[in-house]
Amino acid sequence: MLRRILLTSFFLLGAIPAAHADASWWNQDFAFRKAITVDTTAKGGNVTGQAGRVPLLVRLHSGNFTFDGVSETGADVRFVAGDDKTPLNYQIESFDPVLGVALVWVDVPQLAPDAQQQVWMYYGNPKAQGGEKAGAVFDADYAAVYHFEEAAGTPPQDATAYANNAVGNDILTADGIVGKAARFDGSKIVTLPGSVSMNVAEGGSFTFSAWVKPDAVAPGRALLYARRQGEHQLLVGLDGGVPFVQVDGNTSAPGEPLKSAAWAHVAVAASGNDVALYVDGRPYAKLETKLPAMTSPATLGGDVAGQAETFVPFAGMMDEVRLSRVARPATLIAVDAQTQGAESKLLTYGADEKQSGVGFGYFGVIVKSVTIDAWVVIGILLIMAAISWLVMWQRAAYVNKVTRANEDFLDAFRGQGRNILALSRDPTASRLQDASLYRLYKVGAAEVWSRRDEDGVEHIASESIEAIRATMDSVLVRENQALAKSMVMLTIAISGGPFLGLLGTVVGVMITFAAIAAAGDVNVNAIAPGIAAALLATVAGLFVAIPALFGYNYLLIRNKNVTANMQVFVDEFVTRLAEQQRVVRPTAVAA
Repeated sequence: MLRRILLTSFFLLGAIPAAHADASWWNQDFAFRKAITVDTTAKGGNVTGQAGRVPLLVRLHSGNFTFDGVSETGADVRFVAGDDKTPLNYQIESFDPVLGVALVWVDVPQLAPDAQQQVWMYYGNPKAQGGEKAGAVFDADYAAVYHFEEAAGTPPQDATAYANNAVGNDILTADGIVGKAARFDGSKIVTLPGSVSMNVAEGGSFTFSAWVKPDAVAPGRALLYARRQGEHQLLVGLDGGVPFVQVDGNTSAPGEPLKSAAWAHVAVAASGNDVALYVDGRPYAKLETKLPAMTSPATLGGDVAGQAETFVPFAGMMDEVRLSRVARPATLIAVDAQTQGAESKLLTYGADEKQSGVGFGYFGVIVKSVTIDAWVVIGILLIMAAISWLVMWQRAAYVNKVTRANEDFLDAFRGQGRNILALSRDPTASRLQDASLYRLYKVGAAEVWSRRDEDGVEHIASESIEAIRATMDSVLVRENQALAKSMVMLTIAISGGPFLGLLGTVVGVMITFAAIAAAGDVNVNAIAPGIAAALLATVAGLFVAIPALFGYNYLLIRNKNVTANMQVFVDEFVTRLAEQQRVVRPTAVAA
């Protein structure tokens, strides 16, 4: 309800743009859509080479998406290419509207270098069934992809169409860099099947990539990936925290060690006589050798039985493990390292658009990002605004009525000539009841009539003149109180509205930064909507205070004019009374 009231207010002020009405809307059954821009320019991901087909990670959180109008399971989410016609394959790794977090892999057929391309996310269709094609997101050269999102007791599952699920192993999971991650404590390893799709021919192509977070930089050699075929071996691991790749007896040259308790992207790409090692998307080391033929199972987090004594257990976490049957280009490895991290600049999230109606566009994004505490403040401010507007309307109506009635009274009063008391006996004077001057006049005239003697002659002593003035002044005070009735509500709105709005903004900013810290995403797209939504409370405070300020000053001037007219009339009435009536002065007492 508060959202509707606020949106309606902005709409009436001409501040909210109408919802999107585009004939190119991909499917009329979907009420909402969101623009996602893939930016490979220097300002974005800075991708200068050809990456080809790329599975991009779309991170949705409370900073860039409100989860309003979307299915609880994400069944109505769809992704469409920039032409707004071509559906894209996607895979939902996790979707939790309650926590406000979702991870979706979207298949981008061609990632253009140094350019911007758009992807549309459609949602808001209660009739839609799940449309994800998980196995189609990763191309046929991906032999296995492990997200580690499985429930406890379930071996890691392959996300590709090959279904190369881990064999007979379950692994502990914890929060990783992309959703959940495998937790290795040295007691378990993950065994991968030796299927046909995982086989490597002699001198063939192969790519291994994973996110790694070692608990500590410990001495000894810890294996991340191991595969042995008789006397042949392919090992990827850390030697005292230094990444290495070993093919048979050849080991890569050492470089800088990884930081403990920090995520790093490690990848190995082999083709022909070239085996390249990458760390965080950048070249790290090379081997001039070829891979042996391998058809045996492989392991993650440790070595196969009988060889473990030469290595220390890997202690740490591993996330988003991928095995490919080809050597992935360096550009794609760099894109993977960038887009999967928490601070990616490759994707920017635009405003949510509604197919029809009001309430979206930029203000729609802001309003939907407002937290519950800010809504409480905004609700109080809306109540204050309603009260202040009601007071302004009532006070303006009252002072207008009094002003018009006073003008009518003055015309009637001056039309009586020198007989200033004639109007008090005029039966038609009841029409002047709304005039504050008439109420002053009636009191003054009544005081004069009360001083008539038995012959009907007024006997007004000089002291009586002051008594009549005092009586009229007391009525004038009550009239001023009637004019100022409820004006204090306007002063409260003027002084309190901005402070309440500031309170809502400060609390909203605190919550936004706390949410960003918890999500681990500090890019501008995560911060901007939350900060903008927090500032909405300040806007609401000014929205209360500014009209109240204008109305208060307007009413204050009008009230002062009425008060000045009453003071002038009291002076005029008393002066003319003293002039026209027979004033009895007190007799001096003889000394």
